[in-house]
Amino acid sequence: MNRDRLFAAAPLLAATLWGGMYVVSKWGFRAIPPLTLAFLRVALGGGVLYLAVRATTPTRSFSNREWGRFGALAVWLTAALTTQFVGTELTNASQGSLLTVLTPIFMIALGVAVLGERLTRRRTAGVALASLGTVVVIAGQYDLQALAGGGLSGVGLLLVSAFCFAAFSVFAKPLVRRYSALETATYATVLSVPLFGALVPLELWMRPDAFDSVPVTLPIVGAVLYLAVLSTAVAWFCWYKGLEYADASAVAVFFFAQPVVGILLGALFLDERVGFGLVGGGALLTAGVFLVHRE
Repeated sequence: MNRDRLFAAAPLLAATLWGGMYVVSKWGFRAIPPLTLAFLRVALGGGVLYLAVRATTPTRSFSNREWGRFGALAVWLTAALTTQFVGTELTNASQGSLLTVLTPIFMIALGVAVLGERLTRRRTAGVALASLGTVVVIAGQYDLQALAGGGLSGVGLLLVSAFCFAAFSVFAKPLVRRYSALETATYATVLSVPLFGALVPLELWMRPDAFDSVPVTLPIVGAVLYLAVLSTAVAWFCWYKGLEYADASAVAVFFFAQPVVGILLGALFLDERVGFGLVGGGALLTAGVFLVHRE
């Protein structure tokens, strides 16, 4: 039972690693055009996952239908990261942080509609507390009057990204349960590599000057490796691992921790100020996660 609870909480590590991307971005990976960066992320991360599969799991023969399911996850993943990276460039920090909260909401809705999961009163209360806590933290950190400052196109792309990542999570559950979190994350990521690769020439055509000044420095190399190894290979494995042991709605609540972790790491490593709502909002978030996983 303790082992099952531990694995059910593995998505918290994933959310922590995704929160760390905020600090990494400040260290310089924005110097790489967004679609090219997404390609490097999944190509290197997919390679790490594939090596792990080959070292730890037996060789399997998947049916065409199963490969089609892995391929569908790859399409959802490609759409999620592409719209996220481009949308982030077109929005401000307050918009991006608030829109991030929609991913677990979409996951919960899809879990109920697609997987037939039951949303109990305790779980509903926990999700509501976690949502409120995250909003309180973000409201204390950012100037919410700046919500109107970003472009509507960026907001629309981030909404699409939130839904696509929710679909990438929920539709993976049957495969995760049948095989494993590692195999599902690996084959979905590997199949997405050519999809991301096809977008790089498009970006080169649209933004030819963006590749003229990409410095190969230690911070940028470290940022790419962080994105590929930690926030892709390790984080996606942990995210899917939670789906082996818990409902999608229970896993989704951990996603609320991502912006909170980003703010804490920004204060720790970048000497950024911490907003007034961090303590109260963090308490509400913790209470919400506790309610969901106590059930």
